[in-house]
Amino acid sequence: IYGMEPPDSSVQSPDLVSLELTVENVEKALQQLYYDPDMEHKNVAQKWLTQAQTSRQAWQFCWPLLSPDKLPEIQFFGASTLHTKISCHWADLPTDQHQTLRMQLLSHISHFSSGPKMVLTRLCVALASLALHTMPQGWPQAVADMVRVYQPEKEEVNANAHCLALLELLTVLPEEFQSYRLPQTRRAQLREALAGEWTAVCPLLRQLLQRQEGNSQVKERALRCLSSWVGLDVPLHGESEGLLQDCFAALSDPELFDTAVETIVSSISQPDCQRYTDALVNLMPLVLGLHDQLKAAARDGDMETSHGICRIAVALGETHSRTLLEQVEHWQGYLALVNMILFCTGIPGHYPVNETTSSLTLTFWYTLQDDILSFEEDKQVVYLQVYRPVYFQLVDVLLHKAHFPSEQDYTSWSSDDKEQFRIYRVDISDTLMYVYEILGAELLSNLYDRLGRLLMDTERPKAWQDTEALLFGFQAIAETIDVNYSDVIPGLIGLIPRISISNIQLADTVMYTIGSLAEWLADHPMMLGNVLPMVLQGLVKAELSVSSVSTLKRICRECRHDLAPYIHEIMTVSQDVLVKDIHKSSQCMWLMQGLGFLLSALPMEEILGSLTTLLTPHIQRLDTLAHQEPSPTAKLSIIHILGMLSSLFTTLDISRQDEGSEGTTPAQARPNPVVVVLQQVFTLIQTILSKWLSDSEVVEAVCGVFERSVKTLLNDFAPMVQQLSEMLGQIYSAFPQASALDLTRQMVHIFAGEKDHFSPIQALIELVTSTTLSIFQQDIPPIGQVLQRDGKLLVHTILEIVGSQSLCCLTEHFSEVLFCLNRHCPVLLAQWLKEGLRVPGFPSAQVSMEQKDTFSQQLLREQTNKRRVKEIVKEFSLLCRGMQGTTGYSADY
Repeated sequence: IYGMEPPDSSVQSPDLVSLELTVENVEKALQQLYYDPDMEHKNVAQKWLTQAQTSRQAWQFCWPLLSPDKLPEIQFFGASTLHTKISCHWADLPTDQHQTLRMQLLSHISHFSSGPKMVLTRLCVALASLALHTMPQGWPQAVADMVRVYQPEKEEVNANAHCLALLELLTVLPEEFQSYRLPQTRRAQLREALAGEWTAVCPLLRQLLQRQEGNSQVKERALRCLSSWVGLDVPLHGESEGLLQDCFAALSDPELFDTAVETIVSSISQPDCQRYTDALVNLMPLVLGLHDQLKAAARDGDMETSHGICRIAVALGETHSRTLLEQVEHWQGYLALVNMILFCTGIPGHYPVNETTSSLTLTFWYTLQDDILSFEEDKQVVYLQVYRPVYFQLVDVLLHKAHFPSEQDYTSWSSDDKEQFRIYRVDISDTLMYVYEILGAELLSNLYDRLGRLLMDTERPKAWQDTEALLFGFQAIAETIDVNYSDVIPGLIGLIPRISISNIQLADTVMYTIGSLAEWLADHPMMLGNVLPMVLQGLVKAELSVSSVSTLKRICRECRHDLAPYIHEIMTVSQDVLVKDIHKSSQCMWLMQGLGFLLSALPMEEILGSLTTLLTPHIQRLDTLAHQEPSPTAKLSIIHILGMLSSLFTTLDISRQDEGSEGTTPAQARPNPVVVVLQQVFTLIQTILSKWLSDSEVVEAVCGVFERSVKTLLNDFAPMVQQLSEMLGQIYSAFPQASALDLTRQMVHIFAGEKDHFSPIQALIELVTSTTLSIFQQDIPPIGQVLQRDGKLLVHTILEIVGSQSLCCLTEHFSEVLFCLNRHCPVLLAQWLKEGLRVPGFPSAQVSMEQKDTFSQQLLREQTNKRRVKEIVKEFSLLCRGMQGTTGYSADY
């Protein structure tokens, strides 16, 4: 805001609350809003001005604010007030004043055509709002009238200013329509009326764009005006088609290039354009005519130009792919457009450092293949004959674009550039997956042949990027496509050990490629020896942490029954890297999960020994930490080791072993190895808790070990129910924590129905309940916060249970919860009941809205009579079940 003088700091800000709504007082309030340093005074001014705008007097005081002698910010408030009154309080204005208001606005827009721009725009928006209120009956041919009033003669002094004002008005009109919330019938009526006015707008825009002497500002506004109108689905044929051609001509003007691109793209991206097939066909030569300009821009490194032309080509090719494919007599034109887009995909440079254009094209290739494969089979054959060669070229282009730059260049990239390049390669891998739908197994054969030639040619020097890109292509496809029946995978597995790994990026891709073939290796276990040593070599390198660990985990999961010959080596290397802390914590968890899969496949008699060997160093470390004084470093180490135990026990599931094997003892007759380990470390865990019981993160890590074990072992966890229940009770009664509750819930879910375990589970539930009740009785603030946050969910859950799900004997207990809520927070309960019960069919389709209202009113009236609340809830429950009046049932209830 400019122009207003700051107030004298010695003068106290006026008390606006008592001020009358006059022009002078509005100006005082604006002065206070803009320049008073006190935020409270500013807020008072803002509130007073907002109220002023909604008052009836605003229809009068807004006009003096627009006087030429007023400052721009005062004029702006006057124009904004007009818009507010017209858009939100139109009904306050008598019909006989509509014409006068329109003429006043037209006159003021003419006056402000030379600025200030912010005032002109608000006046234009106000007039647009008036037009939308009165079209078509009250103001027929509104747009034509605007054009007639403001279209200047060339010799006028203010010709340009009037022209720009007209274009501003025509631009905001469709925008105001789009922002209006209107009933569907009225919206359709207005859309039709505006579309009818296009005949007045289109010739004007053509005339302005074709002027040889016209300045760029007018042409740019004309282009923006067209962008605004195409959102109304104006027809693309006839003179509109000529207007679009004028936009293409504007591309040759550097000052108009960006705006022309936006206008063309928005115009041809409208789905409604598909109705005008001839116009779309006629656009193709215009787009193809940009190819030379595109190639020159790519050659000169002009990213803005290449980006803009690419957007136009993709907009036409992608939005109207099927329509243009169906124009078989113009197949050569569309093929040329596809090849132009292919050029954009392969534009020189490394994304995102030297070019940003290629990424715009990737969704086009999916759209094209999807449309081709949607045709009937006989048509598909024809299209595939034409476009399969293009897709083979696309594979070459995509793999070239996926190439890493030289190590020297890559080192100079920012971390943001590297991350964008990573995401770009993910997009390329998705595109290759779509390409496979077109090319099928021949694509894999093509990649394999090229990789074979590359690796077998020992004479010619080769860049590691070439090998990496081909492997990247393989991995992208194998990751999502079932390649188990591909005849080239055995050859690929044979080639991988021949790769000379001299680079982290190449090594990562080798790892991920092996991982993507894990399911194939499970069906061909004799090939594991070719690649597993490479994975284990990668496992000892911190820089390959993510790729090597994730690949080993996948192999252990998919191939665990075939890893017996390699288990000693896998365990030895894994134990070594874990003890040496080569990997970050998250990768250690993945590795432990992988080892859990591996150990699950061992004979029962071997699992415990392998477990002991694997865990002993970590248990010893945990024991040392347990006897140290608490510290942040010790805490992180404890949580890390407990996390590794949790991860291991998540996947170590001996129930996965083949059942019914003759000559073996049933698993149920032997203690589960996990249970044995947990019993051995139980005392150690209690020691840790004795020092860390008040630390929720450590307690959560402890509970996590048991929760993962319970979920995996289920009934095999039975030997530990007694001692774990006791420990959980001690944890929760000393320091109630959510993780202990979650584990309690898990225990109840699995063991509460078991006769042998009912007693410890019952004792645990009683202890947890009494502890929780004692907390609530203290009336501490956190309880109120929890109620505010979760009370609605609690009430709606109770309604659902009462209405449909609960056993009859339990409804009485839920009524007590509702009774307590009504005593302590009746306002919130009323709100929660209203929100829940107004949902149709909830909590039961058997009750009407009237019955739900009655239940709510009866319940909210009872804040002292618990017995009456139980009766109300019981009656409502019977209503929900359609059992009202069943006295025998009610008596048992």
